[in-house]
Amino acid sequence: MDRATVHQRRWRILAVLCLSLIIIGMDNLILSLALPSVQQDLQADGSQLQWIVDSYTLAFGGLLLLGGGLGDRFGRRLMLLAGLTAVLGFSIGAAYAGSAEMLIAMRAGMGVGGAFVMPATLSIIKDVFPREEQAKAISVWAGSGAIGVPLGPVLGGLLLENYWWGSVFLLAVPVVLAAIIAVLAIVPESRNPGRTKFDLVGVLLSVGGLGALVYGLIEAPHYGWDDPLPLSIMAGGVLGIVLFVLWEKKSSAPMLPPSLFRSPAVGGSAVAMFCVNFCLFGLLFGVSQYFQFVNGHGPLASGLRLLPVLTAIAGAPMGQKLAEKFGLRFVAVVGLIVLAASMVTMAAADGAGESLVLVALALFGFTMGFTIPACANTILASAPDEQGGAASGLTDATLQVGGSLGIAVMGSVLATSYRDGLPNLVGVLPPEASAAVQDSLGGANEVARRIGGDSGHGLMELVSPAFVSALTDAMLVGGAVAVGGVLVAALLLPSRKAQAAANTRPEHEIELPNSPTVTLPDRRPVGSVSEER
Repeated sequence: MDRATVHQRRWRILAVLCLSLIIIGMDNLILSLALPSVQQDLQADGSQLQWIVDSYTLAFGGLLLLGGGLGDRFGRRLMLLAGLTAVLGFSIGAAYAGSAEMLIAMRAGMGVGGAFVMPATLSIIKDVFPREEQAKAISVWAGSGAIGVPLGPVLGGLLLENYWWGSVFLLAVPVVLAAIIAVLAIVPESRNPGRTKFDLVGVLLSVGGLGALVYGLIEAPHYGWDDPLPLSIMAGGVLGIVLFVLWEKKSSAPMLPPSLFRSPAVGGSAVAMFCVNFCLFGLLFGVSQYFQFVNGHGPLASGLRLLPVLTAIAGAPMGQKLAEKFGLRFVAVVGLIVLAASMVTMAAADGAGESLVLVALALFGFTMGFTIPACANTILASAPDEQGGAASGLTDATLQVGGSLGIAVMGSVLATSYRDGLPNLVGVLPPEASAAVQDSLGGANEVARRIGGDSGHGLMELVSPAFVSALTDAMLVGGAVAVGGVLVAALLLPSRKAQAAANTRPEHEIELPNSPTVTLPDRRPVGSVSEER
């Protein structure tokens, strides 16, 4: 496919990429409302519930850099197709999982597929759109991702009202098939033929370090925060991440080129996006239980209550325009302040009403659209075209690692605080039932369902305040992370004047790491090529 044809089709190509991203957004969050049914049918405990959610985001975040690098080497379209195929197969496997362990494994496989899809979409945008249109394209890309946030729970809730929990995974099947056909039809292949080495050590260190850290955080409430086992695992995870950073600095073909971080704008943008997804996944993990267990809504009614996050669609174009006018630092700082406000608003909610929760969701959605597209565009624009996959992988990995740690940290705070806030149930319930109540609010709901009648209702009234109080603690942790992000963004991100000066530097003064770049008439470096199918 020649460049002229690609240019003519660029907006249709973007539509296909957005469809692929909507699938990933739905897979990320569609399970949130099905957790009560999963817990009941598969007899999953609180730790397994966290892993059912986090196995997806952990595999996703841990392999995104690899997915971006493989796309650069072997073809971005090829990786997009491979990822969509994996999502298709593992979604069918998840739908018919017969145990919590099998569902965790299938969700991890879906995350692997997503890790190939998401960086490929951004890399292809960077390849097919000229620089002056990339910000607009990324804004559309981010807006389509935001659609998947409420769309997954709403459609999942509709299915859960009528079918078994596994049906939420089958929802992706026809959409993925349509996306695969569309990719084959109109998306061009592109790669960087100059990069052929494979950073196996980097892959092992990044996945092992992040996996150990998240595992320790999730299991700490079960063992106790003073138990040496989870503490040792977390320490090993931190060590693995440190070794990964050191290795990438010396590797001849790193998954994450250190040169990307020479610009403070890249580091500041990554921190801002990390904070947004940290709070997003932690919030949705708690609020889905709040709607169903505390306020007694069904899956569909709970999913509809997530629709306020569609304010992201309004926030995306506004953030891009304000970034052009006032600079990225202004957009990131304002967005993270609104993020902190949404967390504090959610923390103030109680079991009596939902108005504050809906306001918090609306504020959060606006932050997501306002902040992420501008930051993602900054990271992509800071990288030379031959490092498009690495830059896309960094952008997506920042989001998914933030989500993984958000569930792990905020979920662990939620579990620990809930357990500490429960009344003394010794002698009130049999030991097995008491253990289920202490494990999670979902366990308490299952015990109450088995007891039935006024006694079951009374049990939920007894334990729900402990969950609401724990949810407040978890949201305040998210708020603290957002405030930390405000400080980092204010310090790292350049002012509007400095950013404008950097953007107007002559091309011959701009240093592109690793290899010189020859500029062609269409301003596309030699290192990035699109090929005919």
